[in-house]
Amino acid sequence: MTLSFPVLPMKAAIGLLPAESDDHGWAYEIKWDGYRTIVVVDVPTKRVRVQSSSGLDVTATYPELGGMWADVHAERVVLDGEIIVFGPDGLPSFEGLQRHETQVVLQAFDVLSVDGHDVVDRPYEERRALLREVLDDGTNWTVPGHRIGGGADLLEATVQQGLEGVMAKRLGSRYLPGKRSPNWRKVKNRRSVDVVIGGFTPGTGNRSSTFGSLLVGMPRADGTLAFAGGVGTGFSQLRLEALLRLLTERVTDACPFEPVPPCEHSRSAVWVRPDLTAHIEIAEFTNEGYVRHASFVGLDGHDLPR
Repeated sequence: MTLSFPVLPMKAAIGLLPAESDDHGWAYEIKWDGYRTIVVVDVPTKRVRVQSSSGLDVTATYPELGGMWADVHAERVVLDGEIIVFGPDGLPSFEGLQRHETQVVLQAFDVLSVDGHDVVDRPYEERRALLREVLDDGTNWTVPGHRIGGGADLLEATVQQGLEGVMAKRLGSRYLPGKRSPNWRKVKNRRSVDVVIGGFTPGTGNRSSTFGSLLVGMPRADGTLAFAGGVGTGFSQLRLEALLRLLTERVTDACPFEPVPPCEHSRSAVWVRPDLTAHIEIAEFTNEGYVRHASFVGLDGHDLPR
């Protein structure tokens, strides 16, 4: 395969860990919570090009990666990785990355080309070994470790450390630019949370007859309800219809959140009495106390259809 630019990164399927019987046929890496990035390093000209996952040139956004050429042992390489920012607690902070208040670190986990020779057709383990040969760790870039087998142990370690999860990559697999493959799996840690439903947004498109998202909150010690964002996934059509009936019975003019949510959430909101508790799964709470990557699981005291 010959690479064409811009290079679109290979994508992973969301799934579960491979079966225990197949565990040693897979490599496992930490899943980093950041921006997927293709980096092209030309050592003779000391040029480093940083490309977003959609193909945009974002080099100027990350000047701290401009010295990577000094740690590359080839004339030209094309790398795949994740740009992250570490927060004060030492964990990756997606919000910190969005604000870019501190310098980023590139976690380089694959190599696609070396000195003009594409290596995407080589097996995963060969590309991994080559990556370690061509790139030394620096202040703002590193080649994170991986392991063969032991996926369940690594996933449990990420839970204990508050990390997002693991990537499972089949040994022997090729790199498929721009394609999603079951040979790469995202195995995410999810956190279960109970939230109070305080409203919903009108639906559009194929949800025009139901609702768009639930507006949820977390009770404070003083009895008030703090707005915690929206939940827009995890619903079948039957669940949407059943929930809408329950919500419609509770519609009120009074906003149950204190203070009223920001305009982008409250502009079209329909408020309801806050007496329904939803079970949801989230990736994390943001610094503002909002749920991130929230998915609906169920409703306390109600047996909803699947």
